[in-house]
Amino acid sequence: MVGLKPSDVPPPLGVKMMSAGAAACFADLVTFPLDTAKVRLQIQGEKKVEAAQNIRYRGVFGTISTMVRTEGPRSLYNGLVAGLQRQLCFASIRIGLYDNVKNFYTGGTDNASVLIRILAGCTTGAMAVSFAQPTDVVKVRFQAQMNLSGVARRYNGTMQAYKQIFQNEGIRGLWKGTLPNITRNALVNCTELVTYDLIKEAILKHNLLSDNLPCHFVSAFGAGFVTTVIASPVDVVKTRYMNSPPGQYKSAINCAWTMMTKEGPTAFYKGFVPSFLRLGSWNVVMFVSFEQIKRAMMVTKKRMEASN
Repeated sequence: MVGLKPSDVPPPLGVKMMSAGAAACFADLVTFPLDTAKVRLQIQGEKKVEAAQNIRYRGVFGTISTMVRTEGPRSLYNGLVAGLQRQLCFASIRIGLYDNVKNFYTGGTDNASVLIRILAGCTTGAMAVSFAQPTDVVKVRFQAQMNLSGVARRYNGTMQAYKQIFQNEGIRGLWKGTLPNITRNALVNCTELVTYDLIKEAILKHNLLSDNLPCHFVSAFGAGFVTTVIASPVDVVKTRYMNSPPGQYKSAINCAWTMMTKEGPTAFYKGFVPSFLRLGSWNVVMFVSFEQIKRAMMVTKKRMEASN
């Protein structure tokens, strides 16, 4: 078997939440440049500052290359601190709580229907956004911020960004875009977790692979593709709206309507390739890490209990 063996005892809630948070942070560290490229492609077409008028992003790798050339390699990790803060709060809830919420809806029975799984995914996704939204706002704004000479930096540090947004836009500024983000993450979470659940279950049921790294890799990759197709339009609207200065859009719906009328329906799939590359690779790294960290923690827990 490739990797650690599954635990004989189901992991407790604390182990699942800590494993999910740690795995998501590791996945963010690996895939963050792809996420930054996705944000830049998604906001392309909005009104830009004069110094950036001649900069055009073409494709994910072209965007990364342009950013490194014009802003330096560190620009690929703009907003990383806020991104890690987001994952510690966000993934711990949406992924760590998923099995427990699913069991709550089924009354503890093992065979959960697809509808119950979707409901559990939507529930934990919405809960996570409600709690971690300020970290997402700061992350997106840092990723959209250009490090160019002649362009004033919007924010100089993570804590300063939280403080400035609160001072200039109030508490609503920190929770800006909560509705599209709840919509987006309810979609992402239920699609991601349910698809991973179903693919993994089908693989194990038909004995195609054992419950190890290759099985987790295939399940995670499939979940990443399906999630990108379904969630990309909402993700673009969320990114545009959260990055916008006060007054540019009246609401998330107004933002979507403005995109449709000014840029056409293809605007909703801007950054699709980096979105898929990012979500696909993020899912692979996160789920594989999550399964292994969870099992490693259970092995450690078992050894500690045996030594006492």
